[in-house]
Amino acid sequence: MAKTFEGAIGGLVVGALCGTARAAWAWKGVPRAQRNVTLPVLIGTLKVIRNHGLVGAAVGGIYSGSEQLAQRFRMKRDFVNGAVGGFVAGASVVGFGARSIPAAIKAGATCAALSTLGDLGAEAVEKRAGADS
Repeated sequence: MAKTFEGAIGGLVVGALCGTARAAWAWKGVPRAQRNVTLPVLIGTLKVIRNHGLVGAAVGGIYSGSEQLAQRFRMKRDFVNGAVGGFVAGASVVGFGARSIPAAIKAGATCAALSTLGDLGAEAVEKRAGADS
């Protein structure tokens, strides 16, 4: 449960940072009539940050929870748990947002592949660090 909460908080922070960057880049799209009116632009910016933060929290929480659940059921600690977590997180968040099963499967497969690459890369680094010492 604690790891799921940590994943959700981490996702919230990363999502909010991405939302901040997107809101900053979208500044040029503000209509000329609203450029001198601070409050509507600020509210719009905060909405973008909130939405990205919530999506990031959902992805992080679902990924961490699914990974921990797979680890508990399989009683193994390897890259497959991360792949399961990545697939469930990608498929559920993108599938829910797009309301499309093919999009959910593609997003789940992509997230599973990225998670697997990250886990295998981390294992290689750990093995190399252990061999060097």
